[in-house]
Amino acid sequence: MRHLLMAAVGVSLMSAYNYDETPALAIKVPAGFSATIIGSDLGGTRHLAVTSKGGIYAKIAKPKEAKGMVYLYDSNGDGKIDAQKNLLDYKGTGIVIKDNYLYSSSNTGVYRYQLDANGEITNIDSPELLVTGLVAKGRDESKSIALDNAGNLYVTVGSYDETCKEKGTNKGISPCALLDSVGGVWRFKTNKLNQTYGDGVRYATGLKNIVGLDWNTKSNKLFVMMHGRGQFHEAFPNYYTPEMSTKLPAETMYELHEGADAGWPYVYYDQFQKKKILCPEYGGDGKKTGGEKALNPSAAFPAHLGPNGLLFYTGTQFPAKYRNGAFIAFHGQSPELKKGYMVGFVPFKNGKPSGPWEIFADNFAGIDLAKPTGPVQHRPCGLAQGPDGSIYVSDDLGGTIYKISYKGAK
Repeated sequence: MRHLLMAAVGVSLMSAYNYDETPALAIKVPAGFSATIIGSDLGGTRHLAVTSKGGIYAKIAKPKEAKGMVYLYDSNGDGKIDAQKNLLDYKGTGIVIKDNYLYSSSNTGVYRYQLDANGEITNIDSPELLVTGLVAKGRDESKSIALDNAGNLYVTVGSYDETCKEKGTNKGISPCALLDSVGGVWRFKTNKLNQTYGDGVRYATGLKNIVGLDWNTKSNKLFVMMHGRGQFHEAFPNYYTPEMSTKLPAETMYELHEGADAGWPYVYYDQFQKKKILCPEYGGDGKKTGGEKALNPSAAFPAHLGPNGLLFYTGTQFPAKYRNGAFIAFHGQSPELKKGYMVGFVPFKNGKPSGPWEIFADNFAGIDLAKPTGPVQHRPCGLAQGPDGSIYVSDDLGGTIYKISYKGAK
């Protein structure tokens, strides 16, 4: 209830906004595409949602000027973003717009706000508290959200423990009690207030930490991106070398269904062996397979890329190869590839991946990651699609929002 009482504190600090769609010259995109900067220095900008009028709501994980969400919009109808409102006082990641409602998560719950015909929040002082009491213990505590078309709200709850070991040992706990409240996706209703774990359904489990997820309207399925674990060679040098730890395990995409289990903390996916491998805490040695009943990933990616955003493209502005495919915002870097901080793309056909992933937008880091000469400048985090079919990319390091559009021959 604290957030309900304090929501009005940060209401609407409106300021002039200097909008000029500055070309993001450093960002590398395919021929025919362009990348421009829509906003900058906004704070730790996480996930995004765009209204039917083109207004942009951005969640802020590390608030500046007491704001937990920023709204960038066109105040005079000339088609240009020229104003900004700083909203809310609670930090968070998740945000979705559907049926004239904006859904926004803190690290412990989810709120709903009514939108008017212009896409503006009408009940900023009195949001509906849909979900409360979710676990947040300082690590992997962001609550990303997605909605289906049947009045259901899906909320991710990451694990604050990497491996679920007995204290002071390298032995895994079985069964892992953490899975009762973290390491999965919970389903709640969009029209019921003050729901807790007891009111929801543990929709899927065995997912260490999910930040990027999206509802695929083509297949009517929930897809998620899981962050892989670490700590292989540190705890098990007899099985894993430091080099192996830079390459394992894969970052993975899953297509979920109710009751699905992706296998964490018992197994991980090895993209080289193309198998689910038993974790060393549970008797594995890097070769033993496990998780026979656990989900196989829909797609796998190099270790440590940190997939934080997932967006299925439903527009028509981009060329046909991108339609219904998945864009992924990678928040980290792969020591194996010496690449990272980029947006990837996976083509889809009939609701399934239909080809290998590729780099779509690159060089957000602003440096050569193989031979770095300074600090990383930007880390892609969230993705959203605008009404014209452009996509937006947020950056939670520099607080920048990018717009990527296609102008080439279709």
